[in-house]
Amino acid sequence: MSVISKTFVATALLALAAAGARAQDIKIGYNADQSASGVAELGTAGRWAFEAAIEDLNKSGGILGRKVVGIIRDDLGAPPKSIQNMTELIDNEKVDAVVGPANSGNALAWLHIPQQRKIPVVVPIATGSEITLRYAKEPQNYLFRVSMVAGEQITQLAAYAVKASKTQKIALLADSTGYGQGGIKDATEVLALHKVRPVIVEKYGPKDTDMTSQLAKIRDAGADVVIIYGIADGTAHVLRSMEKINYLPITLGTWGNLSGLLPRIAGTKLAEHLILAASTTEDSNARTKSLGERVRKNFPTLTTFPCSAQAYDSVMLIAAAMKLAKSTDGEKVAAALEEVSGVQGVIKTYNKPFSKTNHEALNVADFYLARWKDGTPVRYEDAIIKSLTPADLKR
Repeated sequence: MSVISKTFVATALLALAAAGARAQDIKIGYNADQSASGVAELGTAGRWAFEAAIEDLNKSGGILGRKVVGIIRDDLGAPPKSIQNMTELIDNEKVDAVVGPANSGNALAWLHIPQQRKIPVVVPIATGSEITLRYAKEPQNYLFRVSMVAGEQITQLAAYAVKASKTQKIALLADSTGYGQGGIKDATEVLALHKVRPVIVEKYGPKDTDMTSQLAKIRDAGADVVIIYGIADGTAHVLRSMEKINYLPITLGTWGNLSGLLPRIAGTKLAEHLILAASTTEDSNARTKSLGERVRKNFPTLTTFPCSAQAYDSVMLIAAAMKLAKSTDGEKVAAALEEVSGVQGVIKTYNKPFSKTNHEALNVADFYLARWKDGTPVRYEDAIIKSLTPADLKR
């Protein structure tokens, strides 16, 4: 054999060996907005915790004795880009599971892809109720979630609103997107369980900055509690408009308002007027504090910590399912996700968080209320919160 032939054979063998080594890696994709839309801050917070979780897995020996590799994609908050990312992650990168996205609309645009390819997805941020329900009647549903599903947030906010209102005149104000209008529908249905009808329902455009007209109508209707369903920049402008007309009723919002956009636009003190739903905050326990410190090394302006905690726990649940299944086969891992138990996360220990009929790892029993204080979200408690009982959490 010539020297050239020997060199070619050696090179080919090395290439095959390298390919074999790569094939041994377990790949988990992350697909979420990290730069473009109003939820980019949430996606970025999730991304760095996703990487922290993979680092911790590899420090403890990986999964099934194999190294875990994270494949990061930024979907720019755009459904076409998010679809492209999912296709590349599954077909080209050959990922074994995916964590993401941040935007509900993006998830709804590509749910069919992992479902058809039998690739488990754990959603750590997006809250749209349909995400885990669209394929719930299939023999195996491949969509799971560790986030604050929209309906469960409203269960908590409505319970607080009904007890906080002295007149039972509760107003709903939401942005005009599918997210906001879906929230109006959920809130109306949950308030009806309390035998309360919204005294008035108003909406605003996602780029509006002056909501004084809508708020004047809400004030004139006598509302003493307002539930806002929108993301942080819109809510910040609502708060500024409230201040402008000197009308500051009890104001409640969803967890998307944990974004630093809220205090940056509304101002630190005005942001503290909003009471919002949260799955956890950095001051919850030693694990949350530690993760917050790690994420902040890469993302110093972190405020959306629940996204970090939920993304970290999503990876750990995937890892636990692969270990239980003794496989990375998508069908086996999805089935194992419905059986895992005793998984230590940042938010809690997950004891059989999923079942065949329920793919939501968190529910209203896991949530609490938070408030901005000096530019940081912290757990909030008052006499009304202390008085709430499970019977008040109507669903």
